[in-house]
Amino acid sequence: MRTLVIETATAACSVALIENGVVIARAHETVGRGHAEHLIPMIARLPDGGRAGHILVDCGPGSFTGIRVGVAAARGLALGWGATLAGYSSLAALAARAFADGATADELAVVLEGGHGEVFMQSFAMPLSATQDLVSLRPDAALAALGGRIAVGNGVRHLTGLDASLEVQDRLPEAADAVFLPSAFTVLEPKPLYGRAPDAKPMAAA
Repeated sequence: MRTLVIETATAACSVALIENGVVIARAHETVGRGHAEHLIPMIARLPDGGRAGHILVDCGPGSFTGIRVGVAAARGLALGWGATLAGYSSLAALAARAFADGATADELAVVLEGGHGEVFMQSFAMPLSATQDLVSLRPDAALAALGGRIAVGNGVRHLTGLDASLEVQDRLPEAADAVFLPSAFTVLEPKPLYGRAPDAKPMAAA
């Protein structure tokens, strides 16, 4: 089955078509904001307009707005095409890509930009498995938790600002990275995974 992968959880906007374990088409741009304007035209430029029997969308963590754009588009396309739909985590995808690229460490940490001066962080081992739960931490706490491991992701600059000797890979997730994910990491419910509690809280009852 052909799979359309949608990635909008960070400053990147990217899509990919995967068939029989091979990426057959891809597009990737660093847009910062404006995912809603870029995503659908990007999908439309893929072969067959991106049409696929299965859709896989990055649920986060990452940008609140970017995640919502990707999930909403994935749901709409799945409904229109009669396609199946599932999600994955940007953290797992970056870890899988790093290991596929030959990361020499048995364990690494993925660090992504978070909100309010924090970073999202989760550790993974090879073969791909999560060794710690997702957390949102201040950079100094993330550095302490890193414990000398390789750090991968676009949040690493917050750590190198505290310790320039760290081994890091500053990288954004790409939709095509999903080809490296084991099937167990591609079955998330397709809804936003924000990684931290929302800033707004409901008003207390009078």
